[in-house]
Amino acid sequence: MTTTTKARAAFQALPLGAVKPAGWLRNQLQIQADGFTGHLEEHWGDVGPDNGWIGGQGESWERGPYYLDGLLPLAYVLDDAKLIAKAQRWIEWSLNSQRPDGNFGPEGPIQTVNNDLNKKQDWWHYMIMLKVFTQYEEATGDERVLPFLRKFFGFVRGTIEQHPLEGWAKARGAELVLSVQWLYRKTGDESLLELARIVAGQTTDWTDVFHDFPYWRKVEEWDWTTHVVNVAMGIKAPGIRYELSGTEAEHAAVHRGIDSLMTYHGQAHGMFSGDEWLSGTSPSQGVELCAVVEYMYSMEHLTRVFGEGRFGDILEKVAFNALPATISKDWTSHQYDQQVNQIVCNVAPRNWSNGPDANLFGLAPNFGCCTSNMHQGWPKFASHLWMGDGSGGLAAVSYAPSVVSASVGSGAAATIRVGGEYPFRETVTMGVELDRASEPFAISLRIPAWCAAPSLTINGANVVLNAVNGYTKVEREWNNGDSLALTLPMTVTTTSRNLYAISVERGPLVYALPIQENWQLLEKREKFHDWEIYPGSPWKYGLLADSAYEVSEFDVPYQPFDAERAPVRLTASGKLVRGWRMEGNNAGTPPLYPNVEGQETAELTLVPYGSARLRIGEFPLIGEREKAWKKQG
Repeated sequence: MTTTTKARAAFQALPLGAVKPAGWLRNQLQIQADGFTGHLEEHWGDVGPDNGWIGGQGESWERGPYYLDGLLPLAYVLDDAKLIAKAQRWIEWSLNSQRPDGNFGPEGPIQTVNNDLNKKQDWWHYMIMLKVFTQYEEATGDERVLPFLRKFFGFVRGTIEQHPLEGWAKARGAELVLSVQWLYRKTGDESLLELARIVAGQTTDWTDVFHDFPYWRKVEEWDWTTHVVNVAMGIKAPGIRYELSGTEAEHAAVHRGIDSLMTYHGQAHGMFSGDEWLSGTSPSQGVELCAVVEYMYSMEHLTRVFGEGRFGDILEKVAFNALPATISKDWTSHQYDQQVNQIVCNVAPRNWSNGPDANLFGLAPNFGCCTSNMHQGWPKFASHLWMGDGSGGLAAVSYAPSVVSASVGSGAAATIRVGGEYPFRETVTMGVELDRASEPFAISLRIPAWCAAPSLTINGANVVLNAVNGYTKVEREWNNGDSLALTLPMTVTTTSRNLYAISVERGPLVYALPIQENWQLLEKREKFHDWEIYPGSPWKYGLLADSAYEVSEFDVPYQPFDAERAPVRLTASGKLVRGWRMEGNNAGTPPLYPNVEGQETAELTLVPYGSARLRIGEFPLIGEREKAWKKQG
């Protein structure tokens, strides 16, 4: 990267704490706090009192920083004093650990179970902790942070050319660039841009990978650029480089990469497969939880850089489907890998590179990285629901219930309260509060690509919408007390997938057939147990091609991602499919010609994908192809 052009990001992230969750989303974050995130260090030694990042002799690589990268934003979006105190202990230790040369953190050889890194010198774990410090400074204004980061980046500049990025750090170098750019925006120090370009130059060239994507089928051997978490993080790297260069090829690479990932490895829940590396389109391949939360974080930054609605569409689909599906409803167990068609979660070999316990629900199935890293998903989603537009206006990235407070226009203090329980309802309400009678500024509203007929009223009057790149900008003089109602009609659609199987969507939610869950204890601990789940109801259903889909709404419960209390459900028509077999301890490939001869039509209730831990989310299609099967028979 030799160009010195600086590109301006379309949006600006608001400081941590400017957006507070409300409604079901706040409840979801409280469930998280009451489960893993609020209590992990008390029950899991890897982030416990002996962790190297709080002065102990234990794990001193990524697990402590990963945990803090979710704990800290959760604490501040909830304003939870107990969680803030937990996070502060880690912050204080790290601040006080800085040495005269600017380096900080645990000294000595890195302690970790990972054997694929240079344990004498590695940059990756610092990258995570730097993201923690940028969030912490935004939330608190602690005056120690900026000098601390300046000093550390001086250390980086003096050593990174002699000890360049390698391994995990090379694949994930954009995370370091993010923090360097953040400090540049705070200080205006041009030398930081030079450092950002050096780091970007040492980072894997994800622009090249995504621009001409070479991985067209299930990957059978290890490569840094096919590891699913690296890919989920790497998709934002061209966007981060775009901020430095303004080169259109970086922008194009992001879209080409997303298109390729979904073509060759796409899954119904909005993610791409990866049970450890990219694994094709089969609905029985796994998707790693770490990849889910990192892809969400990538979409948040791509939204910030390019200001395009597509990234918000992807963010919502992953957040509302893939994220809750792979964590128990009480947040006390999780999977390493989830499957779209998940009919049993047990200890068994699968056609994955991961171990036989990878789809258990437990404390640390298969490997502990997800146990540490899963915590950032919901809190960072909440904190990025709104952004600034760089001109005194605000942009709505997602419509989950929230309260955003920010300076707008010429400096007015504005608060916008978002209600409506989206995505479980179609209408989003917004109330505008100002510290003065009125103020001119813009509110940019994301119009999802799936919505064909959005409508907006302000104080009851209709407003014409004109969406450009997925956003419609409403510029006016806003009055204290103004109210908005944005209606996003959700229609049921089916997507044809591999071998004519279909997935069902309505708005940002994917719908699945829930399978009765028989949870069987595998290992009991004081708090976080391991479970196998076995099916207690039939799963071999296909959907009729001419099925109608009737929508039913129910009260939104405290935990909406619970199949038994799902706040919105679809009634569809299907039949049991003879000969749909299990293959390798999974649901087999949905039959191209489903045999349903003699089978009765059944009324099936579909629920949001994220609420069912056993489910069918990709169905054989019964209709014209059924007739073709009969002819073959």
